[in-house]
Amino acid sequence: MKPLNTSWWPKLTTLSLALSLAMNAGLAHADERESLEALRQTTLGLINALVDKGVLSRDAADAMLKQAQAKQSAPAQAAAATPATPTADAKPVQRIPYVSDAMKAQIRNEVKEEVLTQARAERWGVPNASPAWVDRIKVDGDFRFRYQADHAGNSNTPAYNYLASEDLNDGIIRSADFASYLAGNSGVATGSTTDNRNRERIRLRLGITAKVSDEVGVGVRLATGSTTDRVSTNQTLGQGFNKYPLLVDRAFVRLTPVEGVDVLAGRFPNPWFSTDMVWSENLNFEGLATTARWEQPEATFVPFATVGAFPLREESPPTRGGRWLYGAQAGASWVPAERTRLKFGLAYYQYKNLAGRQDQDYTVSGSTFSPGATYGQYEYAAGLRQKGNTLFETNPASPSNLAPVWGLAYQFKPLVLTASAEFTHFSPYSLLLSTEFVKNTAFDAADFKRRSGLNVEPGGKDKGYQLKAAFGAAEVRDPGQWQAAVSYRYLGSDAVLDAFNDSDLGLGGTNVQGYTLGVTYGLYRNTNLGLRYLSSRTIDSPINDQFEPNARYRVNSVQVDLNVRF
Repeated sequence: MKPLNTSWWPKLTTLSLALSLAMNAGLAHADERESLEALRQTTLGLINALVDKGVLSRDAADAMLKQAQAKQSAPAQAAAATPATPTADAKPVQRIPYVSDAMKAQIRNEVKEEVLTQARAERWGVPNASPAWVDRIKVDGDFRFRYQADHAGNSNTPAYNYLASEDLNDGIIRSADFASYLAGNSGVATGSTTDNRNRERIRLRLGITAKVSDEVGVGVRLATGSTTDRVSTNQTLGQGFNKYPLLVDRAFVRLTPVEGVDVLAGRFPNPWFSTDMVWSENLNFEGLATTARWEQPEATFVPFATVGAFPLREESPPTRGGRWLYGAQAGASWVPAERTRLKFGLAYYQYKNLAGRQDQDYTVSGSTFSPGATYGQYEYAAGLRQKGNTLFETNPASPSNLAPVWGLAYQFKPLVLTASAEFTHFSPYSLLLSTEFVKNTAFDAADFKRRSGLNVEPGGKDKGYQLKAAFGAAEVRDPGQWQAAVSYRYLGSDAVLDAFNDSDLGLGGTNVQGYTLGVTYGLYRNTNLGLRYLSSRTIDSPINDQFEPNARYRVNSVQVDLNVRF
């Protein structure tokens, strides 16, 4: 038998009182005896139903019935103990408690409403009713099938030039992966800058969120992709019908200790108000983040603030320490008019222990190379970077047949201003505008020379901006809805870290300028078809501004997407 639910005692007391009143009222009003008897039987039936469902024990039910009977007999005993008041003709007067029709109706309605509310909450009598905990679980996801065609520019600098430049460019480069070569053959590059590529790709994301309580929630999401690409969840088809991995994309807990404050811990969605120029829309963060919103009823101006700390590499001796990303953002949402919504935010980010340094933990004796315990600790690894950031060789004195270890030329402390606006004056259509500007406040050539030991100018740019406009449905959800969008981006080589920003324009990274045209059309409910054209080219030489200033890399892409949400 289930334990007694103590939350039912107030309701059962009310039912007992109703039963007692029904019995007393029956003594006073014989003409209403039939209707009150029906109410009495209904109340008794309800108590028996609670016993059958295990909400109330049989002993407790019997106790409630005895309590009702006691309340019924109390007025009669009191009347018997009180001497009757004789009338003028010496006949005794019997006083009987009276319950008005209004009071009986009020009691009847209150009991009915409480019982119905509890019945709806616990789904009494609902066929195949699911347990109450199911209401606290939400499952959602999306699937995308994409055809992507990437057309390389005819005037692109061949990959061999990147490879040949290693010994001539003072160890500076911005597209290191074009300069890597096949193992055992230093004359053949692994990258390609002139070949076109056509791919079919899928993306599947499946998320579960659970509301543990009003203060605690948990989220988990699985997604396709790979463990070496953190800014894409695409899975390219054509693997000989092989199966695809489904990875943990999110796993976090959300705490709301007070209203308006959310604390995220684990691996969670992007907590910043931003565009994909700085943070890819597919990127999830690991660590801790807290967001506070000061929202008042009917307020048109709502300020917010977010702070976060995210480990990039654990602190594991004998390396010089862990790598971290810290961030803080302040902003506000503002509704200055009925059909106008604005939002803006100013963010400051700082990377710790990420910039490269000259690595001297190795020895060279003739053709023998002997690395030390901390060798390679300053590397900006291929599995992390995309392309665009200015890099240098951290091991310049190593043998020529040894692959270079690339490190970041600059530190990164970007200051980012983001703003968006939504105008709904054209209902049912909306005009959506957004812009973002970034400047790397740690861009310092003198600091690079101290860390690298090189007396060269690394070059590069420290600023970037993006403009975007969209018109149509704010979100394409229903059949017949549409949205058209255009954006332009100019992102200097060292304005932001190239590891975490958009992977589509220019096939990812920084040192890129170009535009995107797109249109999305709703086919069915939660099903739409999208078409995008992306055109981009490099800003500075992707090799070296001094050694080969005219080097270039250009790529145009077409993406056709079938998106389904569920």
